[in-house]
Amino acid sequence: MTPKEVLAMAKENNARVVDIRFMDFPGIWQHFSVPLRELEESSFEDGFGFDGSSIRGWQAIDASDMLVIPDAATAKMDPFYEVPTLVLIGNIVDPITREPYSRDPRYIAQKAEAFLKSTGIGDTAFFGPEAEFFIFDNIQFESGRNFAYYEIDSDEGVWNTGRDEGPNLGYKPRHKEGYFPVPPMDKFQDLRTEMMLTLEDLGIDMECQHHEVATAGQAEIDMRFKPLVQMGDQLAWFKYVLKNVAYRNGRTVTFMPKPLFEDNGTGMHIHVSIWKDGKPLFAGDKYAGVSQMALYAIGGILKHCKAICAISNPTTNSYKRLVPGFEAPVNLAYSSRNRSAAIRIPMYSASPKTKRIEFRTPDPSCNGYLAFSAILMAVIDGIENKIDPGEPLDKNIYDLPPEELKNIPSAPGSLEEALAALKADQDFLLKGDVFTKDVIEKWIEYKTQNEVNPVKLRPHPHEFFLYFDL
Repeated sequence: MTPKEVLAMAKENNARVVDIRFMDFPGIWQHFSVPLRELEESSFEDGFGFDGSSIRGWQAIDASDMLVIPDAATAKMDPFYEVPTLVLIGNIVDPITREPYSRDPRYIAQKAEAFLKSTGIGDTAFFGPEAEFFIFDNIQFESGRNFAYYEIDSDEGVWNTGRDEGPNLGYKPRHKEGYFPVPPMDKFQDLRTEMMLTLEDLGIDMECQHHEVATAGQAEIDMRFKPLVQMGDQLAWFKYVLKNVAYRNGRTVTFMPKPLFEDNGTGMHIHVSIWKDGKPLFAGDKYAGVSQMALYAIGGILKHCKAICAISNPTTNSYKRLVPGFEAPVNLAYSSRNRSAAIRIPMYSASPKTKRIEFRTPDPSCNGYLAFSAILMAVIDGIENKIDPGEPLDKNIYDLPPEELKNIPSAPGSLEEALAALKADQDFLLKGDVFTKDVIEKWIEYKTQNEVNPVKLRPHPHEFFLYFDL
């Protein structure tokens, strides 16, 4: 879509407002609005100014002025605002040099796509994330100097089987039994369908929606695979739509990886494939019907997984899910069909076009632009350096005896450990100037100061249960 076509689209839809959006460093969509008359064809070159010092992890106050340049190809009409509003996703640039901003996650994703083409390996990297989430009816939390608590509630929560609901009609999924009975046990069929169709109306191709394993409204809605930057844009829309559909229905959605104790956490399995000249490159005659290139790609992800986790599993809560011996795939191995491996090769279809690898460790708390870019850079490194992934593991990893399990490397056990791995293993990300030293250093600094240390310093409520009487 050209700038002229965007203006025509706005007129056709009676838009009166333009919402300019961009992704901040940690991964939250930001926006501001201007009257439609402020949007001209020149706006797609001149951009709009804003205060970069107020965005997390970005500019210092003495260099705060920044520009966001709308991308005409991203134009959509917002499905929630009362006043018809045109939405444009923008790229961040320096107002003086007009250079793209190194810490803009979307720019990093654009550089990752360009780097893939420059290698000659392929021209398109497709990504298909399966983002899980929870739908809750109530959430309360507080963290002070002398107290801390959270309380979650859901009409579907198994803990409410004995609650006086006047009347209580039952049908609440037991822990780990939410995958996936029909209504009335599944109480969110209509809500998930509303979410899925709202995304379809925005032009985002959807594949399916269903309840997930946990009680209390755990769910999954899947988008059809798309190129890296486009999927980064779509994941931002995905989170926005799900939260707003839930909100207007009196519920709340969270992509927090582990909100419930003793039930399944929330992952985001990411399907990856590389194509060239319209042909899939991951199909072949090797193990599970993949190509040698795909096996090298797997080798790259497994080699760099601990560093990738600092970006694909970027919260302290992520590591409440990534615990050895439980449901999350923390063991760094690959297999066909076996969901206990960090990388799975799906076997649903024999078509070469569907052949891809599925990286199961990430979770949806990540910044999609950054996570997809880091994974692609590991894939490219594996292919370029012919990294052997070793033998596949077709056993249930969780049933292995300790003497076998000790030989399988594991994902990091904490965000602090993942950040240390990123600090030690970052050269693969720096190729092609995709990630810069500044970006990685700022990421480690931001996560350490704003998340790792504040959590580390606070007493945990369960510590009072364990230790107060000592």
